[in-house]
Amino acid sequence: MRVHFIVHENFEAPGAYETWANNHGHDVTYSRVYAGDRLPANAEDIDFLIVMGGPQDPSTTLEECPHFDAKGEQALIASAVQTGKAVIGICLGSQLIGEALGASFAHSPEKEIGKFPITLTEEGSKDEMFSHFASTLEVGHWHNDMPGLTSEAKIIAYSEGCPRQIVAYSDRVFGFQCHMELTLEVVEMLIAHSEKDLSRAAEYRFVNTPEELRAHDYSEMNQVLFGFLDKLEARYKAA
Repeated sequence: MRVHFIVHENFEAPGAYETWANNHGHDVTYSRVYAGDRLPANAEDIDFLIVMGGPQDPSTTLEECPHFDAKGEQALIASAVQTGKAVIGICLGSQLIGEALGASFAHSPEKEIGKFPITLTEEGSKDEMFSHFASTLEVGHWHNDMPGLTSEAKIIAYSEGCPRQIVAYSDRVFGFQCHMELTLEVVEMLIAHSEKDLSRAAEYRFVNTPEELRAHDYSEMNQVLFGFLDKLEARYKAA
């Protein structure tokens, strides 16, 4: 498979998504937009588009962040969706999927940074793509916002702090507000970038301290993510 990552910042690294793609021997390419890489003109040469997170939101303008072209990314996502490609958005990426499909992002009720449980909805528990998920699973979080919902979207999982943690937009298009890709290496980069937020951890219900973040084991959620990606790959190839 030809897997293409859009990476908005070096500290919002693909983590376990990249590990999965490399372990499967996929042809992996990148648009590291923070480094000046251009977006593909369309999704013709992509089988699997993965749009990572970032401190921006879909309303961030080019004037505010010259390397982040929200409209250009939405056009690429729309191209991928329309041509039947597999698409996953993480955090900001999930919000961009919603926007590309006509659903505006929203602010999450709570800031979440750390490792906290998500719970499958009734829809999620019936979806074969998530049959290997426990009904409640501890995953990574690093966000303030959440993706918008189209009329066809299904909420797969929620948390106490955010009602839209995983959204299925179609059988091949998924938004993950949560960060199941986190590894200790990625967490260290995020900690270095998020010193201000983390210094105020005690003010929030769902914000870990740097010490708590470093103490977590992220391997279980990575393995669950790998199982989901295997299923999505199989579904795409069978189509």
